[in-house]
Parts: sequence; C-alpha cells; structure tokens
Amino acid sequence: MQFLDFGHDPWLVAISLVVALVAGATGLTLTKDLSQIPPARRKLAVAIAAVALGGGIWSMHFIAMLGLRLPILFYYDAAITLVSALIAILMVGLALILLHFTHRTRGVIVAAGSIVGAGILAMHYVGMAGMELCQPVYTPGGVIGSSVLAIGLCIVAFGVAYGRRTNRNIALGTLCFGAAVFAVHFLAMAGTNFIALPEAREFGPLISNEIMAMGVILSSFVIFGAFLWVGATLLIPEEGTAQAAAPAPAAEPTREPTPEPEQPVLRIPCERDGGKVFVPAGEVVFLRADGHYTQVYTSEDRHFCAWPITEATKRLTPLGFVKVHRSYLVNPVKVTRFERSKDKGRCTFGTETLPPVPVSRSHLKEAEEAFV
Repeated sequence: MQFLDFGHDPWLVAISLVVALVAGATGLTLTKDLSQIPPARRKLAVAIAAVALGGGIWSMHFIAMLGLRLPILFYYDAAITLVSALIAILMVGLALILLHFTHRTRGVIVAAGSIVGAGILAMHYVGMAGMELCQPVYTPGGVIGSSVLAIGLCIVAFGVAYGRRTNRNIALGTLCFGAAVFAVHFLAMAGTNFIALPEAREFGPLISNEIMAMGVILSSFVIFGAFLWVGATLLIPEEGTAQAAAPAPAAEPTREPTPEPEQPVLRIPCERDGGKVFVPAGEVVFLRADGHYTQVYTSEDRHFCAWPITEATKRLTPLGFVKVHRSYLVNPVKVTRFERSKDKGRCTFGTETLPPVPVSRSHLKEAEEAFV
C-alpha cells in the first residue's frame, strides 16, 4: 500500500480558523439571555444558533479540505457531504436544547460539551468518507487523540461560556470552541494517510473542489452575515442604559406637596394556552422554579413565566412574598396551615387543587415568622 504525499495551503488553513471563531462567537452570542424571551422565540434562537455552530464546524472542515494538496484529482460525494453537515447541526442542536430547556447543572454542561465534541468528530470522519478517487486511512493515535481533544475542549468551551453568561465568558468560550474545531481537524489529519483508488464509489452525485468552494463560500457568507448582525445588536445600548446616560432635568421650583398616586399593582407576565396574560401578584398563591423559568400557581390556574426564580424573588419579596425553599416562593396571605417536622416543614393552602409546598431547613425561621 503506497501512501500519497499531501500538504495544506496556509492561507486556507488560516481562513478555516477564522470561520470557526466567527461561527463560535455567533452561536454562543445568539443563545445569550434566552430565559428572558418567550419559548417560541427561544426555540427559534436555538435553531439559528445550531445552524451557526454546526454550519461553522462543517464550513471550517471543508475550507481546510479545499486547502488539502494531493498529487491526484479527487471529488466529493454530494449525499455524504450533506449528511456530514446535518450531523454537525443536529448534534449541536441537541446540546443547545439540553442547555436551554432543562435545568442547567454542571453535568448538563459536560453532557452538552461531550455531544458537540462527538458531533465535530462525526462530522469530520463522515465528511472524509465522502472523498472519491481517494481513500483516507486512519491511525489509532490520530483517532484517539482527536477524540479526546474534541470532547475535552468542547466541555471547556461550554463550561466557560455557560458558567456566567457575560460577554467576556462568551468570548473565551468562542476561543475554546474555535480551537476545538480547528485543532481536532488538523490533529486528525496528522494521523491520516491517503491512497489512490482506481474508480469512484458513487453513493450520490459527485461534486468537484470548485463546486465545493461555492458551497463553502455560501455557508461562510451566511455565518459572517449572522455574525455582523449579532455584533450590531451588541453595540446598541440598552434602553435603561441610554436613559441613565441622559442628563438629569433641571430641578423645578418648590411646589405645594400633592398626594402621591397609588402605586400600580404588580402584574406578573405569564403565558397560558399560547397567549400572554398578566397575573396580579395578589392572586398568586406560590411560584415554583422550573429550570430557568417559573410556574405561577393561582387558586384556579397554573401559568408559565419567563422570570427565573431569582428575578421573581427580587420583585415579589418587597410585596411580602416569602422564599421557603430554593425553588419555591409563597404568598403568606394564601397559606392556611404550616406544619413543621424536625428540620423541615410544609405549608398548605386549604384546597386539594394545589399541592403542599415544602419548607427547607435553611428557610424554617423566616417561614415560622411569616406563617405562625
């Protein structure tokens, strides 16, 4: 078996790294602050981010492959090439669903990073399987090394980007993601040899390097367009910031005091049956954390609220609500009975339609003061 000599165009290698970084920045930025938007828009943002990240993995791979220099002519199988792109997008999409539609724990972040790392590997080796008139031959060291690197760097990337959702952490996560995609490809290529084949093993239509270049340019154009759009939105100051920067109006002359208007009733923005409803705080019996969101219970209904439990606590405790558990916030006016059992407790609401709410040990004192 005679292996072929090969090399890489350094310019295309550099471009492939830029595309990987831009895709990472776009995808990770698109998923910032998703807990503050309704589920329908959140799903759309996750889908777009999956296309950006997965498409970036695919584009980086084939830009680098366009820079591959072999002494023979070779083509790509269009069907296998398309499958490789779908694998990358679907694997990234699965990871983002875990991160944004489940309770985000350290284990979930590790699982999401592992899935994306596996997606990079699967995309690479399926994409390589699409080569025609040329067969890649892998070494165990290349496969094992690229696998460890892909999963390890992706876990670090998501751990950093989702540890605290700040622009700084997203930038660091982008560097880790870009390094993962780039390093995995070239480490795997370092452990790969090529042999010439006498004829093509056609599974789908064949595409040449020229047509592949057009496809990669188109995908890169979409990714860079999304990157520019995301970057532009980040430069627009938030409404509150703009108002804070405005100069304060001049003080008016002293006037006779007037009665202060009544404060408006706080209404909690919720969703129910696909529609937007605003529930007065006084009608709420308790709130329960649901991942990064909350479920709002009234005497008759249950509603979905995009506020995390921390936001609900900040807004409702000044109104007298009591936090009795890390996942529960209770309106003490609605509590009909409080029971304590050793170092725990629970409160009930005088109706069978509402479940009892647990009171944790760390919140027993304030619960007793509010309910007893």
